[in-house]
Amino acid sequence: MITSAQNPKLKLVRALLGRPKERREANAFVVEGVRLIEEAITAGWTFQFVLYSDGLSERGQDLLKVLIAHRVEVDEVAGDLLQKLSDTETPQGILAVLEFTTLEIPASPNFILIPDQVRDPGNLGTLIRTAAAAGVQAIFLPDETADAFAPKVVRAGMGAHFRLPIHVLTWDQIRENTKDLQIYLADMEGQSCWEADLRKPLTLIVGGEAEGASEEARKFATQKICIPMAGNVESLNAGVAGSVLMFEVVRQRSIK
Repeated sequence: MITSAQNPKLKLVRALLGRPKERREANAFVVEGVRLIEEAITAGWTFQFVLYSDGLSERGQDLLKVLIAHRVEVDEVAGDLLQKLSDTETPQGILAVLEFTTLEIPASPNFILIPDQVRDPGNLGTLIRTAAAAGVQAIFLPDETADAFAPKVVRAGMGAHFRLPIHVLTWDQIRENTKDLQIYLADMEGQSCWEADLRKPLTLIVGGEAEGASEEARKFATQKICIPMAGNVESLNAGVAGSVLMFEVVRQRSIK
């Protein structure tokens, strides 16, 4: 059992829960909770190690058996130490350090999402989760967007990170990977999304909460679309707006 706060594994977890730089240098990130770890196993991601404390639920105990069967390194940690590491209000007593896995971008994608300058972790996680549900084939993250593998983003993504290619790209790289697609920018001054034709292969850009899309994104976009709203509501947050637009794409493409 790990009983010292100076244990190297605990130090690594603390570092990975902090800055994006630490995650990039270690090529690893932290997931917490039974469900996310189950999702990671199912998706075949590589584990560096798992830490748990006494008092796991029955489902958590079953998960430990699965992890051991997969030859994942598992260590028990004194409960108070693991609780101090937790990034959640109600820790489940288990977390894992995973290696980054780069999922490939499809050869001929027809639905790409670009969250541009989306800095709120909850909104970015919501966009990633919705993208997976809506059939988005890849997510491209330009500069000034939150780190997709920050703890709160991973938690809000509810396992979508393990199934969807998420790539940090420059705008030049984004152009190269979307050259055959229509580029739609979510913008209050755009055409109603109910009237736009979203059946063709496209890239959807959703701007950030505070400042909206960057100047680079605005130059890149070929068309603007908006969500018609009643009353005096100025806008929806990025997570909600992006979700509505992604499922409008799904709706239009499902019409025979």
